[in-house]
Amino acid sequence: MSMSTPRILRRFALGCAAVVCAASAWAQNAPAAAAPLDRALGVVTKLDATARTLSVKTDAGAEIGVTLDPKARFQRVAPGETDLKNAAAIQLSDISVGDRVIARGKPGDNQTVAANLVVVMSQGDIVKKQAADRADWDKRGIAGLVTAVSGDSITINARTLAGARNVVLIVAPTTIVRRYAPDSIKFDDAKPAKLPEIQVGDQVRARGNKNDDGSKIAAEEIVAGTFKTVAGVVQSVDALTGEVRITDIEAKKPLVVKVTADSTLHKLQPNAAQLIALRVHPEYAALSAGGGRGAGKAGPAEGKGAPADGKTDPAAGGRGGRGGAGADLQQMIDRSPAIAVADLKNGDAIVVTSTLGANAGRVTAITLVAGVEPILTKPGTREMSLGSWSLEVGGGGEQ
Repeated sequence: MSMSTPRILRRFALGCAAVVCAASAWAQNAPAAAAPLDRALGVVTKLDATARTLSVKTDAGAEIGVTLDPKARFQRVAPGETDLKNAAAIQLSDISVGDRVIARGKPGDNQTVAANLVVVMSQGDIVKKQAADRADWDKRGIAGLVTAVSGDSITINARTLAGARNVVLIVAPTTIVRRYAPDSIKFDDAKPAKLPEIQVGDQVRARGNKNDDGSKIAAEEIVAGTFKTVAGVVQSVDALTGEVRITDIEAKKPLVVKVTADSTLHKLQPNAAQLIALRVHPEYAALSAGGGRGAGKAGPAEGKGAPADGKTDPAAGGRGGRGGAGADLQQMIDRSPAIAVADLKNGDAIVVTSTLGANAGRVTAITLVAGVEPILTKPGTREMSLGSWSLEVGGGGEQ
């Protein structure tokens, strides 16, 4: 059965929204098979204006050839737009490699589409939308661990340098709710979900408008998932395969950490690690006040947790020194220097967040953070433990 133009356009717009901000339910449910031969949806990889042909790479990775009817119409819509009434007429010369398109027409020869309509979202518009979404997540976003779920709200424990606080996410019928895929570490692979699927202990990232004191957020979008946070000591590093073998300091067992192109690796600077350790382990302050140096080899020594003048340490906060008392711990990690697998050394302590995989002895890293010895070391000892500290997935905005 042929699909109507408005419905196709809606799928196209939602698919582009998934590329832009990982918010499309359709994109998450789309089958892996190639698109039907009367349409092609994806990114333009080749364009021959003289021959009036396009090559389109679908989200599933298939390449589809498109021949353009002499009377074919070309229209441009903004990312997220679902109504052709708001489209602008363009020419074939306005389409570029990298643009996202949906070409609709009739099946052609040799597995091609003979298109009489091409709707375009330009690469430039998508990049602008991506930047706007990232800014919006930073401004109105939050991340934390779920502590309670009710019929129309979720309570999360959001960690900040000022301490942990409870924030209530108000869920409306229009709120987009998704869950991370079990075997994927990509934010845009999250699947549509319902509120009851979110469980206590899940990590949640949400964005929406906050009330005056930040204790409640009218959530427009929520992404949740069940993740595993592990702390360990590096035993060996294989930079070619991206595998790091560690000893889990809690389970006392070996574990293989797989690092992929989608993994994020950071190394905390000493001042940043010490500042976080002072918040995670308030005992350090007592030890420092008492003149003790029993924080252990890796602990904050000689009261170097924060500048004496009370100002934010740029080394702790990263760009612009935004690591003050109200900043999010995840923001501090995100602003720490990025590293590669080859930068890890035997004996380094790391913290890894991963999805729950089928193999208990192997995980794929979402986030790997080195330079965490001060945070893991128990005050007054040389013993390391993860304790209740965990890494949030995706970060969140300031509160």
